[in-house]
Amino acid sequence: MIEHKNNYVDGQWIPSLSTEVLTVTNPVTEEPIATVPKGVAEDVNKAAEAAAKALPAWSQTPVEERAALFRKLARLTEKRADEITNAMVTELGYPITLCRKSQVDGAVEELDLIAEVLGEIQWTEQIGKTMVKRVPSGVLGAITAWNGPLRSIISKAGAAIGAGCTTVLKPSEVAPLTAYIFAEMCHEAGLPPGVFNMVSGTGPEVGEAIVTHPLVDMVSLTGSVRAGRRVMELASAGVKRVHLELGGKSANIIFEDVDFENAVRDGIEDATRNAGQACGALTRMLVPRNRLADAEALAKTTAEALIIGDPFDPKTTLGPLSTRAAHDRVRNYINLGIEEGLRLLTGGADMPEGRNRGYYVRPTIFSGDNSSRLAQEEIFGPVIVIIPFDDEEDAIRIANDSSYGLAGAVWSNDKERAYRVADRLRTGRVRVNGGTLDKRGVHGGFKLSGVGREWGRVGVEEFLEYRAIYS
Repeated sequence: MIEHKNNYVDGQWIPSLSTEVLTVTNPVTEEPIATVPKGVAEDVNKAAEAAAKALPAWSQTPVEERAALFRKLARLTEKRADEITNAMVTELGYPITLCRKSQVDGAVEELDLIAEVLGEIQWTEQIGKTMVKRVPSGVLGAITAWNGPLRSIISKAGAAIGAGCTTVLKPSEVAPLTAYIFAEMCHEAGLPPGVFNMVSGTGPEVGEAIVTHPLVDMVSLTGSVRAGRRVMELASAGVKRVHLELGGKSANIIFEDVDFENAVRDGIEDATRNAGQACGALTRMLVPRNRLADAEALAKTTAEALIIGDPFDPKTTLGPLSTRAAHDRVRNYINLGIEEGLRLLTGGADMPEGRNRGYYVRPTIFSGDNSSRLAQEEIFGPVIVIIPFDDEEDAIRIANDSSYGLAGAVWSNDKERAYRVADRLRTGRVRVNGGTLDKRGVHGGFKLSGVGREWGRVGVEEFLEYRAIYS
């Protein structure tokens, strides 16, 4: 079993001041695989002081030097790709083939992209007699998610470091092992001491200490709406900038003029990636009322074709949920859907056939309407609700009838209609006809889905302020 006893502070591995540890559990075997420190506020204080000390020099580092460091980090990530993939599969249960492509290769792409976009930012602009400059926000407190443990770090701490900020990171206690590898790579890449600091611990102790620390200027969180509200509440005392990437209940509108089988299959695969543990998963499938039966049959066939198994098997397409608590929550939602009177097409709360341990849940498809709790609340598991609509206006109304606004999708062979509908969705991103995500674009949401954007040039600019110099 792996035993991490240190935090990464001021360019060094130093023991936590806490004597307590957190246990990391393999969601397939339900056995412990590692321990990490259960940090305390004084650990955060040391990290924040190191970040504040490093800020003046790092914020003045030439953009070209910062870009070179990110290219070096990308190459180190490529070099350690197998190790990172294995760590993530072990701690999270993410199927290895999908994990390598979306999480590890995706992380390399994002690191290279940060290096690239640093040269695209207009750092200085002359407006009349005024010089307007883009300057780092300061010390960033980054609290990252377990469902994308490396990419979440890069989108927050990475983008902020690229912007010239220094950082204090709290990785998720559910999947912290990848964060330790990232810290090692920062050290090997030659990142100056204090620019990146990592403290392991829980949200109520380490996370809240980061948010409230007087040397932390800005906070970025990926997490639940409840966690986002708590961060905003605590950060408001210091009038700190807050960047939040929270949940979603995304609608997938499929019109009848497309290849219906392809569209439904794509939607089910999107909604069940990482066992449905994806904030932008398309968990509400909206279809024309006259094609409801077709959609139900196609969705059922697609879900039942998913391969539930060992995430280290390259053929596996559906792994377990992350924790016992997540497992219990998702199964409770499935039972709630049955109690609410939704029609269960496939799946259910029982363990998958042949599985007597591990946090597995069968891919579950319901048919119903948008008023149900399963259509309104984020489940964070492989559970999809199919909802019929009467016409274009009805589809838009149903899609926007949500307290979330992170992602969406539209399928139509009429490109004009597809983009017209996409423009009316109150979401931060929309896929049209299965378009792939481009990280030069932006990721983030409206309403309860959060504040601010990630990825690409805009994601780096999220950690910049404006300064005007008058002459």
